[in-house]
Amino acid sequence: MWYFAWLLGLPLAAAAAVLNAMWLELRTDACFAEEGDCPVGEHEH
Repeated sequence: MWYFAWLLGLPLAAAAAVLNAMWLELRTDACFAEEGDCPVGEHEH
């Protein structure tokens, strides 16, 4: 029954990776738009 773990786990991990990349892009876009939500050291105003 290990294949059920793979069947559920792989799409979940892929979805988490995609959402993480989208969140990172949105944060950097907000940073460059001068909204002040920059991670430390990534973009100096």
